[in-house]
Amino acid sequence: MKDFEGKVAVVTGGAGGIGKALVKACVGAGMKVVIGDVEEPVLKATCEELGDAVSGVVTDVSDPASVQALADYTFDKHGACHILFNNAGVSAPNLDVWETEPSDFTWVHGVNVAGVAHGIQAFVPRMIESGEEGYVLNTSSGDGGISPLAQQVVYASSKAAVSTMTECLAAQLVGRGTNLRAAIFYPSGGMLDTGIWTTKRNRPADLARKTDVDSSQETTFDDFMEGAKAAGFEMPVQDLDELAEFCLEGIRNEDFVIMIGRETMEATLVDRAKKLAAGECPIELEHMGLS
Repeated sequence: MKDFEGKVAVVTGGAGGIGKALVKACVGAGMKVVIGDVEEPVLKATCEELGDAVSGVVTDVSDPASVQALADYTFDKHGACHILFNNAGVSAPNLDVWETEPSDFTWVHGVNVAGVAHGIQAFVPRMIESGEEGYVLNTSSGDGGISPLAQQVVYASSKAAVSTMTECLAAQLVGRGTNLRAAIFYPSGGMLDTGIWTTKRNRPADLARKTDVDSSQETTFDDFMEGAKAAGFEMPVQDLDELAEFCLEGIRNEDFVIMIGRETMEATLVDRAKKLAAGECPIELEHMGLS
């Protein structure tokens, strides 16, 4: 897909963070955009800020009926969806697996994994039926999709699932002779100042943890950056608008993996493969503070 002018995009989790940057990039490229987001006040403010090219639907991606309603709205309003950004994501406290609770997995995997599946199920059949060129872009993470961090087991396992699902989707879309393509988007380039740091604000009451966690496991972006600086680390920060423009360029290039510096993943994956082939766990324990 080379020309975005006049096309229609849908962005879940599009009212803030990376999602909002993607919306802005799409609008700048001449697209109409429908935002699906669970935070109604933020969604309303974003739509008002970005103007007539943008509309929004309150959407809980963990609920298939809610995502179906987003698809119905999009096709009723615009008659098409050309690019679907399955971008909504949440995270849980960093804990040993045995200290997690069932609700941690129910919530995070419900949004991060089932939410992507719901988007595909609701939109892709109609995108295929239209016969038009289109793209499905699923937001994953290097934490899981490339090299999981042991202490982020709930989040990392969800993102590993997204990467695998996208590989399967991409092969199916090509193998069935459709005009759609799929891509994995790995947000990258540096530290990312997004709402993922504070997703607890959107955690449903019925999926709340029964046991409180140490406050050190729940930190804001600013707190993390200040702590890193105090420890002598200068962490680069990636501009989200530049990241979104990079993402659109990846779609123009028909890349399957969209990631700043993706060439660096080769050494990581080769090392992981060697350790797995030798029957070893590939996670470096000393880097996790576990040895």
